[in-house]
Amino acid sequence: MKDAEAKRGSFIDALRGFGVVVGPSIAFHALTFGSLPALLVRRFRPLAAIGMGVLAAYWLVVRPWHLRWGATDDEVAGPLPGDDDLPEPGISMTRAVTIDAPVADVWPWLAQIGQDRGGFYSYEWLENLAGCRMVNATSIHPEWQHREPGETTYLHPLSGLTVTRFEPNRAIGLEHWGTYVVAPDDGGTRTRLISRSRIARGIPSLAYLLTIEIPHFVMERKMMLGIKERAERHVN
Repeated sequence: MKDAEAKRGSFIDALRGFGVVVGPSIAFHALTFGSLPALLVRRFRPLAAIGMGVLAAYWLVVRPWHLRWGATDDEVAGPLPGDDDLPEPGISMTRAVTIDAPVADVWPWLAQIGQDRGGFYSYEWLENLAGCRMVNATSIHPEWQHREPGETTYLHPLSGLTVTRFEPNRAIGLEHWGTYVVAPDDGGTRTRLISRSRIARGIPSLAYLLTIEIPHFVMERKMMLGIKERAERHVN
C-alpha cells in the first residue's frame, strides 16, 4: 500500500511539475496562434488583432532580446565550450551578465548548482510550486565543489541533467540544457558569466519553442542574477 501511495505521489509531483513548467508557454502559444482563425469571424476580429499584435511583438522584439540577453555581439558569435556537441543547432541562445568579482569568487557558486546541492538561485517559490523542494544556498559549501562528467545535476527529486563537462574555474555543461562559462573581465577584477544553449533542428527545436523556451529564459536569467548577487556580496 505504501509503495502504491509513493508511486501515486511521485506521479502527481511529476504531473504538477510539468504543468507549472510548460503550462504557461503552451497557453501563451495556443492563445496567440489561436487568434489567427478568429480573423474569419467579424465579431472576434478585435480580439484576433490583439492576439496577433502580441504574437508579432514576441517574435519581433521580445524573443530576439531574450535569446541574447546581456550578451555582446562577440559573445554571441564566438565559440564556447560545448559548441562542438551540436555544431548546427536549430535554436541557439547566448546570455551573459557582468559580475563585480573575480572568477575565483564566482565559480564556487556555479560549481554547486543542483537541487540536491546549492539550488539554482532562481525563483525558489516557483520551483517548489513544481515540486522541486529547492533550497537555494547562501554560502559556499566545499563538499559541493566537484562533479564528474556523467553525474546527474538534479532539477527535481525525480529528474535531472547529465553533466557533460566540468572544468574548474572555466565551465560546466549540462546535457540538453547548455553550458555555463566564467571568463575574466576588466583585467580579472570582474567576471563575465555566459550561458550558451543549443537545441537540435527539427522536432526538438519546435518542442522546445512551444514548451520550454520562455520558462528557460525566465528561470535562467534569475539564476544568473542570483549568482551575481551572491558573488558580489561575498567577494573576498
